This record gives sequence, structure tokens and C-alpha cells, in this order.
Amino acid sequence: MNTFKWLLKREYWEHRGGFLWAPIITGAIFLLLSTLAIIAGESVRRSSEGEGSGLMMNGVRLSDLTQNLSAQERLEMAGGLDLGTLLAGSWPFLVLAFVVFFYCLGSLFDERKDRSILFWKSLPLSDTQTVLSKLASALVLAPLIATLAAIVTSLGFLVLLSIYAMFHGGNAFDLIWGPASPLTIAFSLIAALPVYAFWALPTVGWLMLVSAWAKGKPFLWALLVPLFAGLLVSWFDVMEMFGMKAGWFWQHVVGRILLGTVPGMDLVYRGANDPAMQNWNPDGPADIVALFSAQNAWGAFATLDLWVGAAAGAAMIAGAVYFRRARDEG
Repeated sequence: MNTFKWLLKREYWEHRGGFLWAPIITGAIFLLLSTLAIIAGESVRRSSEGEGSGLMMNGVRLSDLTQNLSAQERLEMAGGLDLGTLLAGSWPFLVLAFVVFFYCLGSLFDERKDRSILFWKSLPLSDTQTVLSKLASALVLAPLIATLAAIVTSLGFLVLLSIYAMFHGGNAFDLIWGPASPLTIAFSLIAALPVYAFWALPTVGWLMLVSAWAKGKPFLWALLVPLFAGLLVSWFDVMEMFGMKAGWFWQHVVGRILLGTVPGMDLVYRGANDPAMQNWNPDGPADIVALFSAQNAWGAFATLDLWVGAAAGAAMIAGAVYFRRARDEG
């Protein structure tokens, strides 16, 4: 366990830019853009309404807004705030998809390319330990850091809204922190981490298998093999032999192999295949936020797609271990 811990630290130190700074900088960029948008919007409002005019919403001053809202309007405002909080936190997850994809793609190829594998092979470290440490870095370490960055970004967004509300004489607690549910959203993001790890396993397994096997250009191999397989299946109507259409292959094989590192893809697949989710019609922002709740996220563990993909990913990880043991060359 101590060896595995140091292997994890090695992966973090070598890829700190992608694991740590990329999601932090992305969140900071969002907060900066939000600040500039607020300043620009305030400048336009003041130039059109006058210097001394207060901020009005539906004919009501911001400072008096909470006193004039009905119970239903308060619920809608809370849903809108939660949706904005969730969207603000999505920025670090956007960069996570690319970081994990390209990290896995180069995880076992780069060490052969620069011949550093010769050094690591001279140490008492097994191929299984090394591959599993890279797997844990992609499925646990990087998503955890991105989730923490997302939570900080979403809280920073609420702070910006609070400052803007107080600038116009509003009560930040009544208008922002009281209706919003930042802790619930933070819990939902953290609870979704195991779902992400299992759902991304086939993509991570495929990328690491190609990284261990390919002698050159792993990106082209990783991308073109599943795409050409999909084209051949479509051209020769292979899936019709099993009573299915080619779209099934594109969705459940090609899509799972290439798009698993994108957070939230499990919801996209469930929305395309679960009749209950297909008939779901959100009445407002609150229903959209509920889609990303911890309870709904863990519903992915009740689907066959997740477990079949995880089993395929585990098999490809075993293949990556084999090829790392067999290919020592640079």
C-alpha cells in the first residue's frame, strides 16, 4: 500500500498541470468572465436608466424583492439559483474530460517513447501496480480534484451574486444563500464520483490498452479503430443479423469507448434508453437540478450498460498490463 501511495504521488507530481491547475484555472476564468459580465451589464443599465436608479426586477426594487414573492415564486427563484450554481461548477468538469482522455492515451506510451520505462522497470515495481496507479489517477484522483474545483467555483459564483445584491441594497442571505442549496449540490457532485469512475472505465481501459500496445501515433489508433469499426458495421449491416440497427453499435460500443471521460454521459445514455427519462418533462429549473441529484446519479448502478462496460474496461486494463510487461522498447 505504501508503494501504491508513492506511485499515485508520482502520477500527481508528473501531471499536476492537468490534474490540479487546469480545473482551477478554468473555474477562475469562469468567475473572471462572470465578473466582467456583471460590470458590463451594470454599466449598460446605469447608462440607460440613470446613475441614481436602483435595480428593479418586474417593477420591484431588489431590496424589497423577497417581501413581494409568493411561495411558488420563491421555489422558482431557488431552482434558478441552484441551476446557475450547477452550471458554474460544470466548467472544471469540461476540462476534466480532455485531461483524463489525453492522460490515459499517453500514460503507458510516453514512458516507452522517452525510455523512462527502463528506469521504472529497474525498480521493484510490478506492471500491475504501475497500471493500476495510473488507472486510479484517471478515475479517482483527477475527478476528485475537478469536483473540489467545481464546488469552489460554484460557491465563488454565489459570492459574486451576493456582492451584486448587496451593492444594490439587497439582503444576500434572503436573496441568495437562503433560497439556494449549495451544500446539496456539492454533495450531489461528490456522490457522482463513483458513477463517473465506473462509467468511464471502458474508455479509460481502451485508451490505456492502446497506449501500452501502439508503437506510434496512439491518438490515431484510439480514434480510428472504433470509428472504422462503426463504419464497417454500418456499411455491411452487421447488426441486422442480431435484429438491431447500426445505431446501437455506435451508441453502445463506439460512444462508450470514446466518450466515457465526459462527466454526465451516463445521464445522456439513460435518457436515450430509459423510457421513464424519455418521458420526463421538466417544469422548471428545480426539475433540471433534480436530474443531477445523488439519488438519480446512483440509479446508473441499476443499469446493465454500466456493468457490461465496466467488465469490458477491466478486461482492457488487464490487456494493458500484459502489453506493458511485453513491450519494454522505446
